[in-house]
Amino acid sequence: MSIETFLRDIELQSREAMESLLKQAKCNPGDLVVVGCSSSEIAGAQIGTDSNPDIAQAVVCGLLPVLLEHHLRLAAQCCEHLNRALIVERATAEVFGYEPVNVIPQPKAGGSFATAVYHALAQPVAVESVRASAGLDIGGTLIGMHLRHVAVPVRLSRKQIGEAVVLAARVRPKFVGGARAIYDDSLL
Repeated sequence: MSIETFLRDIELQSREAMESLLKQAKCNPGDLVVVGCSSSEIAGAQIGTDSNPDIAQAVVCGLLPVLLEHHLRLAAQCCEHLNRALIVERATAEVFGYEPVNVIPQPKAGGSFATAVYHALAQPVAVESVRASAGLDIGGTLIGMHLRHVAVPVRLSRKQIGEAVVLAARVRPKFVGGARAIYDDSLL
């Protein structure tokens, strides 16, 4: 398979995974979706060992149009070298009240995916944490810390992007009350 075909497949697989998540996530326009992505894992290597900007760019090209179609905001998780900070649009940080921090991701310090998102956004900033409504974890990047409570696993139509395992979650409101409480099924 040529590299061009491989990258196009990664773009299509990324799009399919995000579409599958959004069909189940019950997001509202303006909600935040967190994505963590290991380009190393997509290529079949161990996370953090083979960062690949071309693969990361293919993932971004697959995800961003879907999020824009649904009027959703992206938070791209950096790797642990940047303490899993996130790249968002400046407007997103302002809307949610997130304080920007001073860092620019690089392929080996932040990861290729966060770097690609940084260059794709109009006014990117890094923030330390977010509370997203849904998330996509491509390659075991551990996005759970950036989801609102309560996270609910989502089964996707696509279980892998390249060689990377893909996991997803949505959130729901916490249950309060006891045995006599009645809950709104539309929020589950």
